[in-house]
Amino acid sequence: MKISMFTAAAVAASLALGTGAAQAGRYEDSTQLFKNANQSAAFFKDSYAYAIFPAIGEGGVGIGAAHGRGHVYAHGARVGDATVTQLSIGGQLGGEVYSEIIFFKDKQALDEFESGSFQFGAGASVIAITAAAAADANTQGSSAGASDSKTDAVTAGQYYKGMAVFTIYTGGLMFNVSLEGEKFSFKPVGA
Repeated sequence: MKISMFTAAAVAASLALGTGAAQAGRYEDSTQLFKNANQSAAFFKDSYAYAIFPAIGEGGVGIGAAHGRGHVYAHGARVGDATVTQLSIGGQLGGEVYSEIIFFKDKQALDEFESGSFQFGAGASVIAITAAAAADANTQGSSAGASDSKTDAVTAGQYYKGMAVFTIYTGGLMFNVSLEGEKFSFKPVGA
């Protein structure tokens, strides 16, 4: 079955947009999930900045597409907004939604990301957090948590060219995240 790039992009966008209307609360919930996961928790203290994407929708039948919107924070303050898009060709079928966080080791790494049209190269890798991630919202408030299903003492992840990337799956049936081809755009707050 042939599918156009437009159709693949539309599937990815609908996955990302259909995951929740309360987008503002999703940023806090997603950030808390990564803070609670052993693999990524230490990066909040050690990194210069981070970008959080609460819902990246990815879908494909042969041709795949992914899309999501995020916020960029430096020293705890929001400094801008970002988008991620990705097109890929290959053996893929299905759709998924995942949260992604990118930690920037220093100002130079953040500057490279903010340059306008950043793209990960072939050597970049992502750490998929194999955790029981849960977020709960009710009339009493909201909560989020993540528990590592592997050894809690092990901390995975390292910087590659000043950046470290982690994902947590939030739904779907695809399980194939590749950073190669992810393109980011950045817009400073107030611009």
